[in-house]
Amino acid sequence: MNRQGELMNGHRDGPERENGGGNSRRGRGNRESGRRMPGWEIALRYVLLLAVLALTVGPFLWQLSTSLKGPHEDIFSSPPAFLPEQPTFANYSRVAETIPVWDYALNSLTVAVANVVTNCAGAALAGYALARLRYRGRRAATVAFVLAMLVPVEGIIIAQFTTMRELGLNNTLVGVVLPLSVSALNVLLMRNAFLNLPYEVEEAAFVDGANVWQRFARIALPSVKGTLAVVAIFAFMGAWDDFLWPLIVLSDPQNFTLTIGLNYLHGTFANDERLVAAGTIIAVLPLIVLFACLQRYFFRGVGEGAVKG
Repeated sequence: MNRQGELMNGHRDGPERENGGGNSRRGRGNRESGRRMPGWEIALRYVLLLAVLALTVGPFLWQLSTSLKGPHEDIFSSPPAFLPEQPTFANYSRVAETIPVWDYALNSLTVAVANVVTNCAGAALAGYALARLRYRGRRAATVAFVLAMLVPVEGIIIAQFTTMRELGLNNTLVGVVLPLSVSALNVLLMRNAFLNLPYEVEEAAFVDGANVWQRFARIALPSVKGTLAVVAIFAFMGAWDDFLWPLIVLSDPQNFTLTIGLNYLHGTFANDERLVAAGTIIAVLPLIVLFACLQRYFFRGVGEGAVKG
């Protein structure tokens, strides 16, 4: 009887000992995973981060430095002088004297804002329809948007130009905006963001009597503000930086966008790099301001549609 009790106690203690061993192993694993990194590894990471930072931000800082240099400073000196000796903003005023840069900037702003509005509205509606509504052909529509991303712009640009000419929209800002009004990438971003929303919330709203438009406007859309910010940034950057399509559509200098107008800073027989650098900074500055205002929503929105919850 005592022997049986010892065996039973041994069986009860066995799993406890095993669990205790497992806990000790997990404790060692946690201590090993939380070990302090050696100094050389930390230094290597910082060196790599600084190298990437120099490659990405370095060209912009060099353009900014060149735009602030006076006419008597050598911008091609060896070794190059990064900081200007006598900083001046005269190059920016010379850009305005050479081309009507503010008129071109206003045209670009008009196109970019219209592109943001149409992409946010169209991509949100299409993404919600692909993600939340049930109808025949939904999968085929999703595949069509994916295939649209694979078509290069150069392959359809002639068809786009012919369409704009038939519609009488050549040499107009509407003709610049219309082909870029809804991007397939933005539609898929919004679709993935809407897919991550729990269905129980919309089901509760449906029970309360909310229709499709009310569920879209009051429940789904406020939950994906981050992805909307990503779509807005992508749409603004795509319209602001676009050069090829406005160059093909527009022929009247009064309707030129900023990217086309800055091309006239390159003279046929002379080329002032200071003017080109100043014009580049003028073109990049609105993008920096936009990203600074929306960066909080941007980084939140990148993860909204990353993984389906």
